[in-house]
Amino acid sequence: MGAARAVRPAGPGLPGAAMTAHIEKAAARLHEAALTGTPCDPVADLLGPTDIDAAYRTQRLLTERRVAAGARIIGRKIGLTSEAVQRQVGVDRPDFGVLFDDMRFEDGQEIPIGRLLQPKAEAEVAFLLERDITDAQDAAAVRAAVALAFPALEIVDSRVADWRIGITDTVADNASSGVFVLGGTGLPLDRFEPAHVVMRMSRDGETISSGTGRACLGDPLNALAWLAATAIELGDPLRAGDLVLSGALGPMVAVAAGDRIEAEITPLGPVTALFSTKGEGA
Repeated sequence: MGAARAVRPAGPGLPGAAMTAHIEKAAARLHEAALTGTPCDPVADLLGPTDIDAAYRTQRLLTERRVAAGARIIGRKIGLTSEAVQRQVGVDRPDFGVLFDDMRFEDGQEIPIGRLLQPKAEAEVAFLLERDITDAQDAAAVRAAVALAFPALEIVDSRVADWRIGITDTVADNASSGVFVLGGTGLPLDRFEPAHVVMRMSRDGETISSGTGRACLGDPLNALAWLAATAIELGDPLRAGDLVLSGALGPMVAVAAGDRIEAEITPLGPVTALFSTKGEGA
């Protein structure tokens, strides 16, 4: 599921070989945090608090290095689509990151807690595309590009200590990505409306988050259209085979070693994320 492809610019005006020193330093700081498992200081001191272009350049540099090391790109993730999550992290706009093949776990498969630094879970709708999206202004074309939708749990993570992030910190850090889990076998869009889904997320049977499709930019398809338009603008349109995590349907919740997180997204069905006990999976 999901097509691998070459890395293309993740921000306008990417300077290539003339990558500036502050972007290199920001990438190095985030890479070191991921490598050592020790969260770092924010990178906004290097990139500035509002320079989104510099932040996406940093994200692309880190993406290139992961691809060079053997990772495959299988799609994108949209972040910060829910007002509740925006309030939680103190930002006011969506962003996007890259999905790599090693980020995906099967429904109910144990996730090694040791590969995550500060994980938080959020439930969302995932879309698998069967067509390229070359015109994001055409709502019918965006909808028609979707083959199937799935219930998903995204385990977001931050390399920045204590989640002290602004918009440039999270963008540079691949939209605070961690891992994700898909549930079910997929449902076509002629069977339901993404805006009408109802989500309940629980830990060991106790409800910890809830929401609806309307919480995701009014409709998860709106989030997909936003991403598609942004991708077209940046010269790397969404393609058939891409997997897209469309964004949270409710507040994100911290998870810990040994947790069992379940989400029911009606009518898409359930999805479960299991986490190894402390000390395992590093």
